[in-house]
Amino acid sequence: MTARSESKQKKSSRKGGVRDILFLLLCSVVVAILLQVFVFRLFWIPSESMENTLKEGDGVVVNKLYGAAERGDVVVFKGWDGQDTIKRVIAIGGDTVKCCDAKKRVTVNGVPLDENNYLHSDDFPSGEEFEKVVPKGRLWVMGDHRSASRDSRSHEEQEGEGTIAEDAVIGRAVVIFWPFSRMAMLSTPDTFTQAFTKDK
Repeated sequence: MTARSESKQKKSSRKGGVRDILFLLLCSVVVAILLQVFVFRLFWIPSESMENTLKEGDGVVVNKLYGAAERGDVVVFKGWDGQDTIKRVIAIGGDTVKCCDAKKRVTVNGVPLDENNYLHSDDFPSGEEFEKVVPKGRLWVMGDHRSASRDSRSHEEQEGEGTIAEDAVIGRAVVIFWPFSRMAMLSTPDTFTQAFTKDK
């Protein structure tokens, strides 16, 4: 093989390698876009209403294919003002949600919730009393920082008496990915898994 043919072969090999890299990059971008559109979404926490679970500026991964929202889930949904909003599901369709019992706790179907592991440490279950039967196909949602949250309690005069439609839910927040120092999975609090397992 002559020096010229060897040079041509090397150039052709380099071009092929560049094409392969560009193709792989393009495939990666397409896959990332498809995942963003159909499976996952990144959401940035806009306010203090979910502290201390989620702090303003945190980034979370939202799973769009998680399925029906359940009690205890942190969900992103189209809010009352049309903006994407994040809150915790407290009660689902058919539930009676009430605040407060004799010990100042929120109850769902008469079962008191132990909210100590997610409720803001300087806060309380609710500053105002309420009792609501959640219509089928709708959800009662509240922020974890109750005194700083405009949630179902603040929109009782609107359609659904403060509840949101299940089909308004974009997905369930599953992971805090930013900042790295706060990376964590978002799991369902024990008070919901223990109290309502018989419903499943």
